[in-house]
Amino acid sequence: MARMTPTVPSDPAGPIRLLAVRDTPLSLDEVFAAVGDDAAGGTTLFVGTVRDHDGGSRAAVTGLTYTAHPSAQDALRRVAEKVAADFPVTALAAVHRVGELRVGDLAVIVAVSCPHRGEAFAASRRLIDDLKDQVPIWKQQTFADGTEEWVGV
Repeated sequence: MARMTPTVPSDPAGPIRLLAVRDTPLSLDEVFAAVGDDAAGGTTLFVGTVRDHDGGSRAAVTGLTYTAHPSAQDALRRVAEKVAADFPVTALAAVHRVGELRVGDLAVIVAVSCPHRGEAFAASRRLIDDLKDQVPIWKQQTFADGTEEWVGV
């Protein structure tokens, strides 16, 4: 698998502070620090982790492999720009992992800072929902019985 660009360059003075699709472990500290801003009264941090079962079938999951289309980085930027335009975002960050992950590994982290908590919750919810819906990243689940399943393709 090709190594994804670690970080999309952004204007440190603008609201989009960190965007990345990476094949290396994600850092809560990095994402939280990226959205720190004295103008923000509310900051939300969402962390998606690899769970030990499939949400629909409840089958035991032993790991996941995330694969991203080459356009994933650009799609992530479009999603982030739309959220920043629709909400009073002070700062925004989103990182998604690709490659092989084990149960408990961090798969995605999004964080949003806004003047007030309600705005931060709403913007963060939109960010993760639109990321999952619009950014071409797919997962292949591996089950304890040796079978596999693609999700999101």
